[in-house]
Amino acid sequence: MKLFYTTDLHGSEVCWRKFLNAAAFYKADVLICGGDMTGKAMIPLVDEGDHFEYALSGRQQRVSRDEVADAETLIQRKGYYPVRMSSSQVAELAKDPNKVQTLFTQQMCKTVERWMDMAEDKLGKSPVRIFVSPGNDDEVEIDEVIARATKVELAEGKCIDLGGFEMISSGWANPTPWHTYREAPEDELARRMEPMLGQIKDMSRAIFNFHPPPYGTNLDEAPALDENLKVMHGGKALRHVGSTAVREAIDKYQPMLSLHGHIHEGKGVTRLGKTLAINTGSAYEEGILMSAILELDQRKGIKSYQLVSG
Repeated sequence: MKLFYTTDLHGSEVCWRKFLNAAAFYKADVLICGGDMTGKAMIPLVDEGDHFEYALSGRQQRVSRDEVADAETLIQRKGYYPVRMSSSQVAELAKDPNKVQTLFTQQMCKTVERWMDMAEDKLGKSPVRIFVSPGNDDEVEIDEVIARATKVELAEGKCIDLGGFEMISSGWANPTPWHTYREAPEDELARRMEPMLGQIKDMSRAIFNFHPPPYGTNLDEAPALDENLKVMHGGKALRHVGSTAVREAIDKYQPMLSLHGHIHEGKGVTRLGKTLAINTGSAYEEGILMSAILELDQRKGIKSYQLVSG
């Protein structure tokens, strides 16, 4: 069985398309998106009559009505949600943060639903299985959207039979400075794992799909931040920011494979006893899909693995 894993797409539509295309390109039997699939912001395209104006990457842009669709595609490629609106609508939103949040959630769910439809159109007649486990940056509202999908399977909180292998998944993470949607103290993360861990029949054929990487490894090093959340010493000062609950679960149960993301700079592979642990990292803003392709064998377990990008 061939397994393709990626994570931290953060709304990049080009990365989602590459994820779906990976089934044919790598001849994969299983596709797994490990978390943080949604975008982080909306980009208003303000209708000024004969043109639209918007700001992207700190630059003010102006496009004609004929060019606005291309601008929306560019914004989607970078992981943001383009929204056409009038200047009066922008002013109204600026006065009410609750309206901004409501519109953002609507756009996010609308995009996830469209991505689910893309998966059905692309692979609906294929035997390939597709799993998504939303991460800490993903609002809980998308779970219902994914659960309604006809091709993509919601993996969060489940022990899933992959035909001789078992996968448990959670996108919840230890606390971050940004106070994201799915964060919890380490003891709560451990409690969330317990029901899934209890369902695994054979740890030597188990896959942990946990969004945060294990603490104290090369997979969880990120630039240290000061009290204002600014990178210290030009990003050269690193610290471990992974989950101790995840590390303890791996050390105790020694699954065959442990898949992670969350720390974009933490791309790499490490061994924790009998467990092969992987963080694919992320470069979603450049439209680069950073992933891992693994070949699993019923007798040998992990037959081969490779980090890939493109």
